[in-house]
Amino acid sequence: QVQVVESGGGLVQAGESLRLSCTASGLTFRNYPMGWFRQAPGQEREGVSCISSSGRSTDYADSVKGRFTISRDNAKNTLYLQMNSLKHEDTAMYYCAVLYSFGVDYAPDRIKSWGQGTQVTVSS
Repeated sequence: QVQVVESGGGLVQAGESLRLSCTASGLTFRNYPMGWFRQAPGQEREGVSCISSSGRSTDYADSVKGRFTISRDNAKNTLYLQMNSLKHEDTAMYYCAVLYSFGVDYAPDRIKSWGQGTQVTVSS
């Protein structure tokens, strides 16, 4: 059974940084692209960033380009999202997902497994 667990969320002030982590078990982690998604209250879930199975390819939503960096350590079955220069509008629940295919856009049929989410709150 696949398990996906996020950590690292919290409350920060605008301009500060956070690093999210996600560990996945019950699957061969290095075989799957991975992604970060987020959902703010009253809004639809949206893609934030994705990374290929090897880590050589990445993609980002326009709203986070230049501020967020996705990476992975296949030896540790762990995915990361380094978030710098955080803005109030980045406030959301952040979800890690195991993907069937590479792509930053949110498409339910692309998602193999979800984590429970970790809350990021940025005060202005």
